[in-house]
Amino acid sequence: MSEKLYKRVKGSGAAAITTGIITVVAGVVCGILMIVTGAKLLAAKSDTLF
Repeated sequence: MSEKLYKRVKGSGAAAITTGIITVVAGVVCGILMIVTGAKLLAAKSDTLF
């Protein structure tokens, strides 16, 4: 009985770590894309007419 519980907890922990890593990577990628897009907007600021 104890082995089944250990295997389930181990699988759950692995899934949680995987989800955390994917979330961190997605956050870093989104942050980089936002910085690059913002830099392009600032570079083209003089060309914008309002």
